[in-house]
Amino acid sequence: MQIELKTAMATESTVIIGLHNPKSPTNVGAVMRAAGCYNANEVRYNGTRYSRAVRFQTDTQNIQERIALVEKEDLTAELADDVEIVCVEFAVGASSLPRFEHPQKALYVFGPEDGSLPQELVDKAHHVVYVPTNGCMNLAATVNVVLYDRLAKTMGAIDDHQQVIANRDNKNRLKVKAV
Repeated sequence: MQIELKTAMATESTVIIGLHNPKSPTNVGAVMRAAGCYNANEVRYNGTRYSRAVRFQTDTQNIQERIALVEKEDLTAELADDVEIVCVEFAVGASSLPRFEHPQKALYVFGPEDGSLPQELVDKAHHVVYVPTNGCMNLAATVNVVLYDRLAKTMGAIDDHQQVIANRDNKNRLKVKAV
C-alpha cells in the first residue's frame, strides 16, 4: 500500500515555494532538494544574489529536471485565483506553524537568511506563519520544516515498509530487529 493522502489535499494539491532574494546558491540547492522530497510543483525566486552565483548550485538530486526553478520579479505573479499566499516569517501577529492549517493550494514565501520579507508582500498574504524556534533557522531548514508539517498534517495511513524500500539510499540495507 502506498502513502494515502487525505482526500482534501490529494485532489489537485499545489505547492509553490517562493524565495525572496535568497542569499546563496547552496540554500537554493537545498531548497530544491526539499521541493523534490515533498513533491512541490515549482520553486520561484527573486533578487540578484542567486542569479550571480547560480553556477555553484548544490541541487544534488537534479530536481530541476522535475521541478521548475523560475526567476520572477514578483513571486506572487501569475498565481491561480485559488492559490493562497503563505508568508513564513517571524512577524508580530503571525500564527505558529503547529497551529496552522495548510491550504490545499499554496505559495509559501520565505525571506532571506540575512533579512526579512518586505511589508508589502506580507500585506498581500492570506496567512503569515512562523516556526516557534529559539532564534532563526537557515532558509533550507525552514522550508523543510514547513513542507514536512504540511505533509504530516495531510497524510493518512502509511505503509512503513513500502515507504522505506521506495525511498532509502541504494546502499542502505538497515533493518530494525524484532523484539
